[in-house]
Amino acid sequence: MTARVSLPAGMKLVKGDSPIEGVKLLPLRVIPDERGAVMHMMRRTDPHFTEFGEIYFSTIYKDVIKGWHKHVGKTLNYACVHGRVKVVLFDGREGSASKGSLMECFIGPENYGLLVIPPNVWNGFKGMTDVAIVANCTTEPFDEARSARMDPFDPSIPYDWALKHG
Repeated sequence: MTARVSLPAGMKLVKGDSPIEGVKLLPLRVIPDERGAVMHMMRRTDPHFTEFGEIYFSTIYKDVIKGWHKHVGKTLNYACVHGRVKVVLFDGREGSASKGSLMECFIGPENYGLLVIPPNVWNGFKGMTDVAIVANCTTEPFDEARSARMDPFDPSIPYDWALKHG
């Protein structure tokens, strides 16, 4: 049975008794004016900033799934600056208090925030608009030897990517 927990708007505990340990959705500042908008992501003075590894942008098309993947020793910091994505997270970490928990998080300009994903948490995302752009500021540069990938429909993660009505 899933316990009721208070989560930020756009986050949902799908399976487990507690949110995934170390996962955060932090609101980010948007400064609009008649010219457009400035969308903040991260500053080195932010309390959640630890170190800079690399930043990259990932585009994704509607109904496409990128995942599953996890990274050893590397924290991911996602912000969706255009469009909308559903990010799904699974805690398979041995010794984690939230092992087995599964979460969904919907991010985009209408729910603009920084999704912090700790090391070794399986994650993937699905495009919900024609095109979405996700920025990822990681704490370490990419290293294939410290990454793992899995098919998004692998049954070892109990998640159904289909649209849920109601």
